[in-house]
Amino acid sequence: MRTVQQGFTLIELMIVVAIIGILAAVAIPAYQDYTIRAKVSEPLSFGDSAKVSVSEYFQAVGAMPTTMSAAGISSVSSPYISSIAYTNTGSVGATITVATKNLGNSVTGNIVLDGTGKTDGTVTWICTNSTLAKKYLPANCR
Repeated sequence: MRTVQQGFTLIELMIVVAIIGILAAVAIPAYQDYTIRAKVSEPLSFGDSAKVSVSEYFQAVGAMPTTMSAAGISSVSSPYISSIAYTNTGSVGATITVATKNLGNSVTGNIVLDGTGKTDGTVTWICTNSTLAKKYLPANCR
């Protein structure tokens, strides 16, 4: 009577382990980048609310606010935001800087939003000079 072999050989098991190792080596860094990008969304959303406050002030007064409190921007306590700063760069210019912290893998930096007031009362905002690596920023800030 002949015995039929059952199970996997050692070589087959080693190949499976090697494939899993290669997949993990690719997936773990991609997942870490993804989690950092997700954490960057909180400072950006706070920057968006600050942009709205400054834009409303500009529409009402016709000039950019001179101080952070006049702009309606308050300091914030957050796990991912270390500070926020407002700078008046002229009657039609302003800069909002959101400093980040605790994003993971020792990643920190600033998100800089520059606003320019137009004669029709609108304010155009662009994301410039951010010190975070471009791979962590959303597409409109790259």
